[in-house]
Amino acid sequence: MNPPRLRPKIDDWNRDYWTGGAEGKLKIQKCGDCGHFNHPPLQVCRKCQSEHVACEAVAGTGVIDTFTINHQQWFPGVEVPYVIARVRLDDAPNVIVTCNIPGCGVDEVAIGDKVSVTFDEQDGIWFPLFEKAS
Repeated sequence: MNPPRLRPKIDDWNRDYWTGGAEGKLKIQKCGDCGHFNHPPLQVCRKCQSEHVACEAVAGTGVIDTFTINHQQWFPGVEVPYVIARVRLDDAPNVIVTCNIPGCGVDEVAIGDKVSVTFDEQDGIWFPLFEKAS
């Protein structure tokens, strides 16, 4: 069983990000006018202020930009230690996703590791996580 996660507040702008995993897709908001990716999603493009924004599926691959090892048990049922990483997506310039890196020991994670998305479904929310690429 996966550790419990805090439920995000879902709205019209971030719903695709939090539910795209049901289709096995990481969906990141992109501006239809200038092509800029917004993350986290907003009502308008951060770059050109266009309201023509929508989520689109990206490859879901990236590289660990930096990480930390959490040793504090903040929530009951969550085993420590665990990795909290920033993942820079390959095909969404300037997008960094903060997530966990499951499936490996905390001493097996390094800056520059290639990773790919996986999802942890809890109560209709598909939390994007990243695993080290094989």
